[in-house]
Amino acid sequence: MAIASEDGVRQGLLKLKPHAEKHFMAGEMVRDVIMGMSDGLTVPFALAAGLSGADASSSIILTAGLAEVAAGAISMGLGGYLAAKSEADHYTREQRREQEEIDSVPEVEASEVADILAQYGLEPNEYWPVVNALRKRPEAWLDFMMRELP
Repeated sequence: MAIASEDGVRQGLLKLKPHAEKHFMAGEMVRDVIMGMSDGLTVPFALAAGLSGADASSSIILTAGLAEVAAGAISMGLGGYLAAKSEADHYTREQRREQEEIDSVPEVEASEVADILAQYGLEPNEYWPVVNALRKRPEAWLDFMMRELP
């Protein structure tokens, strides 16, 4: 089988029908909902079972259960808010640090980009043009570094 030239590949790509990539992007939200429901259902049932075993009246069990649901919702909401805020603050600090490194030690940062691309199996003659292209586009360079950081 013959290897197609770049022009042949380009012509073939032009003939393809455009399509939109549809990826599921809400994995973290689904995880949070499942964890929240698990916690939100377990604790009230455990409380109701405990109070039932203590021979408490139905109104006390119901009131305690509703109070726990409200307290749990507030707790989970605050926990989620603080986690998201902390993550956003951390990202902002890391972005600022990366920008300072790009400005102050560009050769070291360029070497980091080269190392990252080499981990994907690219050879120096393949990745240095990419590194040099990113160096000419500081916003893209910063974006790349933020996406590829461990």
